[in-house]
Amino acid sequence: MADEFIKGFGILSGAGLVWMTLAGWYQTPDFYITNQLIAPVAEPETVFDAIAIFMIDIFLWTAILGALAFWILIPVGRELVRSVEERQESS
Repeated sequence: MADEFIKGFGILSGAGLVWMTLAGWYQTPDFYITNQLIAPVAEPETVFDAIAIFMIDIFLWTAILGALAFWILIPVGRELVRSVEERQESS
C-alpha cells in the first residue's frame, strides 16, 4: 500500500509542479489579480508557446487522475480481486 501512495504522490508532485510553472508563465498576466493560474491564456506567439499552453491542461489532468488512480482505483481493484478469489474458494 505504501508503494501506491508514493507513486501517486510522485505523480501529483511532479505533474503539479510542471503545471504550476507553465500556468505561472502563461496564465498570470499580473501578480496583483485574484485569478492567477486560471486566467485566460493569451494568443501563442510561437510553436513552443502553443505546445506549452496545450501541455498546461495535460499536466493538470495527469496530476489529478494519476494520484486518484494510485490512491483509489488500484487499491479498490485489488480488494475486488481479493474478494472474488475468496468467494470462489469458499464455494
